[in-house]
Amino acid sequence: MTIRRMGFQAVLGLAASTLLAFATPAQAVTEIQWWHAMTGGNNDIVNKLATDFNASQSDYKVVPSFKGSYPDTMNAGIAAFRAGNAPHIIQVFEVGTATMMSATGAIKPVYQLMKDANEPFDPKAYLPAITGYYSTAKGDMLSFPFNSSSMVMWVNLDALKKASIAEIPKTWPQVFDAAKKLKAAGYTTCGFSNAWASWAHIEQFSAWHNVAIGTKANGLDGFDTVLKFNSPLHIKHLQNLMDLQKDKTYDYSGRANASESRFSSGECPLFLTSSGYYATAKGTAKFEFTSAPMPYYPDAAGAPQNSIIGGASLWVMGGKKPDEYKGVAKFFAFLSDTNRQAKLHQESGYLPITKAAYEKTKTDGFYDKNPTLQTPLKELTNKEPTENSRGLRFGNMVQMRDIWAEEMEAALAGQKTAKDALDSAVSRGNAMLRTFEKTAK
Repeated sequence: MTIRRMGFQAVLGLAASTLLAFATPAQAVTEIQWWHAMTGGNNDIVNKLATDFNASQSDYKVVPSFKGSYPDTMNAGIAAFRAGNAPHIIQVFEVGTATMMSATGAIKPVYQLMKDANEPFDPKAYLPAITGYYSTAKGDMLSFPFNSSSMVMWVNLDALKKASIAEIPKTWPQVFDAAKKLKAAGYTTCGFSNAWASWAHIEQFSAWHNVAIGTKANGLDGFDTVLKFNSPLHIKHLQNLMDLQKDKTYDYSGRANASESRFSSGECPLFLTSSGYYATAKGTAKFEFTSAPMPYYPDAAGAPQNSIIGGASLWVMGGKKPDEYKGVAKFFAFLSDTNRQAKLHQESGYLPITKAAYEKTKTDGFYDKNPTLQTPLKELTNKEPTENSRGLRFGNMVQMRDIWAEEMEAALAGQKTAKDALDSAVSRGNAMLRTFEKTAK
């Protein structure tokens, strides 16, 4: 029936009912904008977390929005804050921690957020290897751990069988040898590779071998740090990659993680990337696979040491209304639930952020059937962390990673020696650290 054929009273009734609909309590729901960088299976998990939280109560609605890669998401959040329209929550990868910490006024510290909202919050309930990364020297947590990970080596077991490789390689020399056999067995474009070039071959490599990336405990003990990853061991490793790059026994796969499909497609049988790749690998790989600890040089004293965390945390942006902050705090409490954290860990491959979720996963016997997901936890707890393996906190780290990768790329392309490339990466990085040091004071 059209409005023209309806009576006057009917039209008034329709208008009144429409007004009532807009006046219902649903209109009062407070939206919480959450910007993130999750792709593939992990994007599905993010969306489900938001949906589940929204269904659990009627006061708040979390709206997740994919904003591109980790650097893209962080840059978008900073630009939005300057423009006065920042989201409530922004996912920032671990190397952006120092930059976010120094942005006074731009963030609402999580410990303060939870206290103001009167939500239960005990920093000691979270895994110390994770919380230490996102806390001040006093132990105050500045951001909320979300998708913490470490780097592992993903292994195509079918490919190893095809190449008659009986055991998963543990050391770098064994990886080099296995990659040559894999190449001879038909994997001609890539014996082994990795995503996140600087994370793999500088950051994690250094911690795993107990050698310094920089002074002052890799910047954790002060911004006046000096880079040191041009050591003989670092030079030796880059030279090995350069030699193997010539015939694609090793094949460089870029600075970020867009190349991870090279593993799930079957092209690269050995591939170093985040343990958080599990959900995507499980959904896309058509072969039997597993994860193994990162390789190490057996002649390096003390190796392997322990890995450091990667992934990201959730930062709360400043300038929001008290009711909006209350909603964010409730969402963080929702995420911390033991059963939810255990399930999130088991589905995504990211680490459980609470001790209780880890213990529940072990007690339930999950790792007996799914040892792949325990690999990063074994790496993180392999040995007590040292000054070289507690983590890292460098200012301008996002930009520095590009510089480090640029120098590595020049070496792999035969344009520089391994020593010249790493010397330049250190020198250019130190210049950026001094610039950050001045702005952070």
